Amino acid sequence: MEKPLSKAINIHEAKTHLSRLVEQAANGKEVIIAKAGKPMARLVPLAAAARPKKLGMLKGRIKVPDDFNAPLDAETLAMFQGR
Repeated sequence: MEKPLSKAINIHEAKTHLSRLVEQAANGKEVIIAKAGKPMARLVPLAAAARPKKLGMLKGRIKVPDDFNAPLDAETLAMFQGR
């Protein structure tokens, strides 16, 4: 479902109230800026930056068995295959 468009704010009013409009956009409200009644720009919040992956967080906390990659026995393999 699409968000309904916000009421357009003229460019003079946007310059006067820029701090308030940026705060509204940061809180999720889309702000349309118009010039002579024609929509020209959209002020929207930035997407949250992806956090970098931290490798090795479980080092020393878990143990992978030596036979982890060993082939399954016939009975277990048959259960996975639905036989």
